Amino acid sequence: MTMMMFSLLLLLCIHCPVSMSVTVSSSKTKVEVHEHTDAVLSCDFRTEKDQNPRIEWKKKEKAVTFVYFNNKFIGSYAGRAKMEGAALTIHSVTQKDSGEYRCEVTASDDHVNFGEATVTLDVHVPPHIPSCEVPSSVFAGSDLELLCKDKQSVPPATYSWYKDNRALKVSSDAAYSMDARRGTLKFTSVSKVDSGMYRCESSNSVGAPKSCVAQQLKVIDYPVDITILIAGASGFVIVTLLCCICVCVCRRRGCREKEKKTKSTKSYNPPPPPPPPPPPIHNIKTYKPTQSFMI
Repeated sequence: MTMMMFSLLLLLCIHCPVSMSVTVSSSKTKVEVHEHTDAVLSCDFRTEKDQNPRIEWKKKEKAVTFVYFNNKFIGSYAGRAKMEGAALTIHSVTQKDSGEYRCEVTASDDHVNFGEATVTLDVHVPPHIPSCEVPSSVFAGSDLELLCKDKQSVPPATYSWYKDNRALKVSSDAAYSMDARRGTLKFTSVSKVDSGMYRCESSNSVGAPKSCVAQQLKVIDYPVDITILIAGASGFVIVTLLCCICVCVCRRRGCREKEKKTKSTKSYNPPPPPPPPPPPIHNIKTYKPTQSFMI
């Protein structure tokens, strides 16, 4: 029984054609290069019959765009890229070239005539001069936050702060705190000893650190006259508020008394005056008969 099954399988393998398809792969699916260098995106393929397949490269962004199509480069890749077999080389890459690329091979004579491979390109950018936000002056006792940002470095930069060309370090007794990722330097309550020249430095694994120009920070005390002015203004506000409350209370009481008087006046209706007596009647003569007539 076993020999019969084996013979049947052997006959099927002999008489049935072998179905092959184009195969596409990449020896390096993730490429990391520095800015302004060349990036090589590998693409290897094998076909069954077709010796001259169609090769295309596309880039996936918000929409899929062509890089290499119909044996020529498209758009910004024209004049700064080349093909060696199916491998794509982009010269002097920038951050805009980062993204996902797809190598597509179409062999029309093969049984399964399409294959593809994906390669991700990451262009690393060295630090740029960061933007630093340092106020020129601040009052003592105030909260303060200094900001530093480098938006162009890839991978994202980390930050350090310097005062009078000396690196600031965070400790348990320090009057400030730093966030190396966000680039912030925070003071909860500045004092005059915090005055000085401040600058920030950005760095990553690609290139040399870059620093902004140092800026002067002055911490000044509140003048006495300003303190008095603030106290006087606060007292004036309190007195004004009390007066407004008293006026409102008095007006409400006065309105209630007027309402009571109005109601009492409307409820009393005096009776109407009596009508005047009729006038007296004078010089009225009475008629008396003097003779009687008989018929």
